[in-house]
Amino acid sequence: MICLAMLLVSCSDRGLSSGEGFIDVPGGRVWYRVVGYGHKTPLLLVHGGPGWPSSYLAPLRRVAADRPVVFYDQLGAGNSDRNLDRSLWRMNRFVEELATVRRALGLTEVHILGHGWGSMLAVEYMQTNPVGVQSLVLASPVLSAGRWAEDAAKLIARLSPETQRAIAAHTAARTTNDPEFQAAMQEYYRHYLSRSDPWSTHLMDAFGKRNSSLHTFMWGPSEFAITGTLENYDREDFLSQLDVPVLFTAGRHDEATPETVQHFHSLVPDSRIAIFENSAHMTMLDEPDAYADTVRRFLDEVDAL
Repeated sequence: MICLAMLLVSCSDRGLSSGEGFIDVPGGRVWYRVVGYGHKTPLLLVHGGPGWPSSYLAPLRRVAADRPVVFYDQLGAGNSDRNLDRSLWRMNRFVEELATVRRALGLTEVHILGHGWGSMLAVEYMQTNPVGVQSLVLASPVLSAGRWAEDAAKLIARLSPETQRAIAAHTAARTTNDPEFQAAMQEYYRHYLSRSDPWSTHLMDAFGKRNSSLHTFMWGPSEFAITGTLENYDREDFLSQLDVPVLFTAGRHDEATPETVQHFHSLVPDSRIAIFENSAHMTMLDEPDAYADTVRRFLDEVDAL
């Protein structure tokens, strides 16, 4: 079931060993890396996308001073196998993939951080009633495609008139590969994806390793043209049933707007929220120290319960 680059042990007296390798999942192999060590409950990172790799989450290595932090690339992106069989590009298969990674690494007890699309996977996974999940961090969450689209329209309206016209024209004509549209997307990204200047090398690496076909099939041709299989996604009705500690995070300039994330927060009993004033969607890249410190404090508080 599991093909390892090195022999790993599960969460035992020695903790989860650092290293990397591949795990067999339906459709191929997914790559993972464990960083850090210590006896505190491991943190499993579920990256965004769909079709992006985990490399942009690299600043969360800062959380690994006293607990293992597990990165993995979902099937089809990054260092994992690029199986182009669209029958594999389904929410429930990605949820089972998450469960398989957890089982393979012996994560009997675990914290889960899901960013963007990864927040969808984390919430879907919680609907399977998994045992041993100690907490959730829902980072810049996408828990309603409808709300995301409404927020995106408001964000686009704040851009230059030229950019708004380019976005509207090429989205309607389905010519999103046109250089004019791509230039407009860059303006959108600079405002709402990452505020760092220059962009982090981790973000550039993620752009280079993303699977655009997978993203288009499940989400759409752009951040705000939601035409894929997730176009009707909404799990607001499940949020009140979450029975583990939950931390919501977002950037002040996030595509997952603070107002929407505050709404999600209001639906989860006793949850917490942190807004990062100088960040967009990539909060862990825009304010890496502050973001990692916030996550670390939350995990430590949950561990102490």
